[in-house]
Amino acid sequence: MLRLGQHEFGAHEPVIMAIVNRTPDSFYDQGATFRDEPALARVEQAVSEGAMIVDIGGVKAGPGEEVTAEEEARRTVGFVAEVRRRFPDVIISVDTWRHEVGDAVCEVGADLLNDAWGGVDPKLAEVAARHKVGLVCTHAGGAEPRTRPHRVTYEDVMADILDVTVGYAERAVALGVPRESVLIDPGHDFGKNTRHSLEATRRLPEMVDTGWPVLVSLSNKDFVGETLDKPVKERVIGTLATTAVSAWLGAQVYRVHEVAETRQVLDMVASIAGHRPPAVARRGLA
Repeated sequence: MLRLGQHEFGAHEPVIMAIVNRTPDSFYDQGATFRDEPALARVEQAVSEGAMIVDIGGVKAGPGEEVTAEEEARRTVGFVAEVRRRFPDVIISVDTWRHEVGDAVCEVGADLLNDAWGGVDPKLAEVAARHKVGLVCTHAGGAEPRTRPHRVTYEDVMADILDVTVGYAERAVALGVPRESVLIDPGHDFGKNTRHSLEATRRLPEMVDTGWPVLVSLSNKDFVGETLDKPVKERVIGTLATTAVSAWLGAQVYRVHEVAETRQVLDMVASIAGHRPPAVARRGLA
């Protein structure tokens, strides 16, 4: 069972996490939700389309202008408080690697800390434990935040992913983070080249077999773009294909830009797998 905020999810219940960037230079939406009102409209749309989680980030993942902890907090803390006020039932996640920001957003209502940089700040897990919120434990290959991989190698990429994410998850629980609120993430693109991310995808069952819920962040990423030789704005089909494969292989939480399309993919896979009945069943019965 996965428990986040006020919600519990069964083992075969896929969950959508909608991306809400509070940055002026995000790689996909180019700052479309940097201002409050467009960002709140994005939350409302995502929830209406089937997202149970909104993931709020104040710093773009890639290189760019320096963003201090103070500026990251300015972009996220007040917004988290307003989302909590307007959408009391939504699960609020914050994408941060800094314990200072994590502490501040938890104070105003965040339910989950999404550490995409793999525990580079060990105090972030302590913050999650103190506030009894969830934690995403990601593999980033030891990369420093906001850096791109360069000639990175692994003897066995999935072995490294398992060692890092399971170790991080076990440490988090030992610190006091609720076990049912911890997820592991292979970290597509983070500290990896395209072949590494493709291998991590096809070997997802090894992560699922650990018993920790698996989150995948696939949406419009470079490994999709390089695999198909497509620019950022033409990666949706590749993303959805990867989403379908990941769902079939057992991933549970999906961090996405396109919520409605992802919902249809996940529902279709769940129905094929026998975990969800068709929405309607009239054919051959009239």
